[in-house]
Amino acid sequence: MAEVRDFASYAGKFNKDDPGRGSTGSGPSYKEKIRNHKLAVVFRTLGITAAVVFLVLVVYTSWRDKEYSEAVVTDGEAITNGQDSKVISVGGYIIQYSKDGVSCIDASGKVLWNQTYEMQTPIARTCDHVVAIGDYNGHNIYVNGTSGSMGEVDTNLPIRDFCVSSQGVVAAVLDGTDVTWIYLYDAQGNTLANFKTTMKDSGYPISISISPNGELLCVSYLYPEEGSLKSSVAFFNFGSVGQNSIDNYASGYDYPQVVVPYVQFMNTSSCFAVSDDRIMFYQGSEKPVSQAEIFTGEEEIKSIYFSDSYMGVVFPNNTADGAYRLQVYSDKGENLLTTYFDIEYSDIIFNNKQIIIYNEDSCMVMDMNGHVKYEGDFVTPVRTMVPTSLRSKFLLVTTRNIQTMNLK
Repeated sequence: MAEVRDFASYAGKFNKDDPGRGSTGSGPSYKEKIRNHKLAVVFRTLGITAAVVFLVLVVYTSWRDKEYSEAVVTDGEAITNGQDSKVISVGGYIIQYSKDGVSCIDASGKVLWNQTYEMQTPIARTCDHVVAIGDYNGHNIYVNGTSGSMGEVDTNLPIRDFCVSSQGVVAAVLDGTDVTWIYLYDAQGNTLANFKTTMKDSGYPISISISPNGELLCVSYLYPEEGSLKSSVAFFNFGSVGQNSIDNYASGYDYPQVVVPYVQFMNTSSCFAVSDDRIMFYQGSEKPVSQAEIFTGEEEIKSIYFSDSYMGVVFPNNTADGAYRLQVYSDKGENLLTTYFDIEYSDIIFNNKQIIIYNEDSCMVMDMNGHVKYEGDFVTPVRTMVPTSLRSKFLLVTTRNIQTMNLK
């Protein structure tokens, strides 16, 4: 095997023997050829990278903007749900509840668990994979995850409102004799905190919402002030930060001559409130602050829907653009979309950067730019439409069975 011990001398001899490689020859020098070769490699690499990026963008755009012309529906297992029962989706599972009990069903139609009770007016509250079922004016709240029972809360006082976190922490508004109480319980019914409210001092709590991690509680109070009504949106922190505050009070905002009947956490640091003339967004995982206010004036708000990232408000429209106007906001209150539609909807879902609008007879799927990707009718009346991890696949819960709908 040849061995070169002095590469510099060898290279010099090589260049001397080959005029094309030497600095005195008429062609480019050896160093120039090396530099040119490196530049060629760089340009070739950049070209290949640009081509790959372009191809990825084309494929992504085609996938994102793909329209579907048909729906292939496959019948699944038979299920039983009477007209007096209600069906909702929780974490991709199907929750069915009525006056007699609640059950959880997976995508194949298999009943994973069921729980019996007796209620007059059952109310369901959900968060992530947790559902709590309580009875208005009753005193029992059943807390369940999609994997089974987490516990039961006995409030001992009539329930006026309640909500639940992803850990199963329950916040409840309870009607006392002379005062209204707000209690926090763990899923097993142990009291975590409580405080009383009176119309004279703080006002009456008309809406509450707990953050998914169970640390923040938002309460909307309504009370009279100088012959008029005044609302206050207050935040209470039950984490480590709130331990140093009186009554765990974190922050709050007053709204004179305004009624705020609805507050809702979207995620652990984003919350919104809806009044009769505006929509308010708040940000902060410890002491929420006002982020944005969108004034609606005297426009009627028909419905409100939300996910952990999006919040949508439906207004009656009744123009050539459509029967309804949907305004979509981010969790920070940014106006992301204004779109119109005519379908007489029963539900609107934000999932996987898509908007699903449906009723028992038909559905519409659009992207977050308002581009309609599919619109069609159901063969069998649908009670609940459940998105899956695939943007083009949905579960349809009918009165008879669970169907799978694939858009093509």
